[in-house]
Amino acid sequence: MATKIRLQRGGRKGYAFYRIVIADARAPRDGRFTEKIGTYNPNTNPATVDLNFERALYWVETGAQPTDTVRNILSDEGVYLMKHLRGGVRKGAFDEEAAQRKFDAWKADKQRGLDKVREAEQKAKKEAAQKALDAEKKVNEAIAKKVAEKKAAAEAAAQEAAAPAEEAPAEA
Repeated sequence: MATKIRLQRGGRKGYAFYRIVIADARAPRDGRFTEKIGTYNPNTNPATVDLNFERALYWVETGAQPTDTVRNILSDEGVYLMKHLRGGVRKGAFDEEAAQRKFDAWKADKQRGLDKVREAEQKAKKEAAQKALDAEKKVNEAIAKKVAEKKAAAEAAAQEAAAPAEEAPAEA
């Protein structure tokens, strides 16, 4: 039986949510599957992946063929790197501990990169909010200035109207 690692669609219209499943290659996309190994939500930024790493590694090592999207997901999660490192261990290039250290170093480096991206996004959001606040303050100041000018003009008109009224009784 040829097995595939593929995405199985869920979620509502316009808001896709996928399960990462092991299925027979002949089964339809949303049909019967052997095992669910994770989920993928492309609607978040960055996309959210919840993966059972050990089961994914097992299925990749046993020859299950992933679809292109799932291959990218597994690669980003480090499944293919771990498969490569385990191959090196089997060949005697290095031991299991060295392979785990290399994998942990890769994972830490990847996490640092993700943290930098998140910080940059937060900084951009704060700057955009600050610019919007500054623009709103300028608009409010302009409105306040116009209101003050109208009040001053109304007071001046009221004083002009009151001044002739005061002069009239004095002349009579």
